[in-house]
Amino acid sequence: MVRKSLGEPIAEDLRFVVKSVVGEENFVDMQPNRSNNFCCGGGGGFLQSGYPEARREYGKLKFRQIVETGADYCITPCHNCHAQIHDVCEHFGGHYHSVHLWTLICLSMGMLGENERTYLGPDLAKFGL
Repeated sequence: MVRKSLGEPIAEDLRFVVKSVVGEENFVDMQPNRSNNFCCGGGGGFLQSGYPEARREYGKLKFRQIVETGADYCITPCHNCHAQIHDVCEHFGGHYHSVHLWTLICLSMGMLGENERTYLGPDLAKFGL
């Protein structure tokens, strides 16, 4: 959405939402970012293509980018990104949690159900229950 179409304005809107949900002090940006960010490697049907090793090799760049932030969570906007980022974390031995943006929005509003907390770490799994 940011890299291939709507560019910097939507990147800033997404940053506003994320910072509002997690707190600006908890926001860690990737480098490079916004329109210059790297693709996760799971979109465009690649996640379902049947070539997991090629997909993971491509996703290694994104994995390294996430790890370099030192963040405990990687917030993902879509199910393809979430599945790919979660998979490369497990495959390459990462230590971050991948979580949908909508999960954090619902959590911040106090309306995330117990069965929707699968990808939250122990610090957030019981939050708001």
